[in-house]
Amino acid sequence: MFAKKNFSPQQVGVVTSLPISGLAAVCFYLYSEKWELSLLLFFGFFIISYLIILNTVKRFVYRKIKLIYKLIYQTKASKKEEFYYKNILPQSSIDEVSEDVEQWAVHHKEELEVLRKNEVFRKEFLLNLSHELKTPIFAIQGYVDTLLNGALFNNEVNTRFLENASKNVDRLVNLLADLDQITKLESGELLLLKENFVIQDLIKEVFESLSIKTAENNIKCFIKDGCELPLTVYADKEKIRMVIINLVDNAIKYGKQNGSIEASAYKVDGKKILVEITDDGYGIAEEHLSRIFERFYRTDLARARKAGGSGLGLSIVKHIIEAHGETIHVRSKIDVGTTFGFLLPSAKAAVSSKPIFPSSKQTSA
Repeated sequence: MFAKKNFSPQQVGVVTSLPISGLAAVCFYLYSEKWELSLLLFFGFFIISYLIILNTVKRFVYRKIKLIYKLIYQTKASKKEEFYYKNILPQSSIDEVSEDVEQWAVHHKEELEVLRKNEVFRKEFLLNLSHELKTPIFAIQGYVDTLLNGALFNNEVNTRFLENASKNVDRLVNLLADLDQITKLESGELLLLKENFVIQDLIKEVFESLSIKTAENNIKCFIKDGCELPLTVYADKEKIRMVIINLVDNAIKYGKQNGSIEASAYKVDGKKILVEITDDGYGIAEEHLSRIFERFYRTDLARARKAGGSGLGLSIVKHIIEAHGETIHVRSKIDVGTTFGFLLPSAKAAVSSKPIFPSSKQTSA
């Protein structure tokens, strides 16, 4: 009967009433030596004390419990809740109430952890955004002030300073455009215009558009052997173009001189196409892999600043792929290289089986 760790109000009433009634009956028996009256007195005291104690405990304890539940759920009790507090709740044991409170505490702790993490990310984001904006703004301010202080009439420097100021203005415009792009992707305002297209054709177009950059570092870009057969996907072509441009541009920035960038596409299960962009660059340390898709996150701050860019490229890539209902993955090893991969829906429309690239080694940008 009393095996529970915490007693119910009824059990508290019984446990408390028994010694009171017993003491009263024993005292009366010692005084009168009439056991019949002492027994009646015992039962009378027991019933009266039990009712008083039970009523007192219910009023006191469950009034406190009611306040606890109001605090947990942060709401004013409705008529149904008042009925619950008065009739159903008193039937619950203290163990059940304790369990409810513990569950609430665990949930509340998890919410606090999420809020703390979000606060850390928010501070990092604001700090990085401030730095990204401050750098070109201060550069523009320096060039303009120098020109206004007399350099405007110096033909040797005025054009160069204006060109440098213009480059920093372009950097600001690109940064704001990238932020706007991410905001629209997150809010769902940017609609996807899906169509069928051959993914290898798009990759080739990107390689050609970035050929000047790859030529500067003598980097070869090609489709992997065995992946020349055209594969048609159903996606937003321009958004996927942006994804591949960002991935290839990233591979160029952090790749090695005389290196290579390899693209591949595979059928996965008849419904999906796996697209991968692989480089043989410096690679990414394992501790950074889980955060590289965060806004402004840079694995090597000094080298990343020198390489340029807004620091939003991989974040945009992640949002675009997720907008297509897929996820992007990365695997990397220091001094070996990095591979980014993502899935796209395969189109049902038939396409020619003729290879677009005669040889992957001959196709370079």
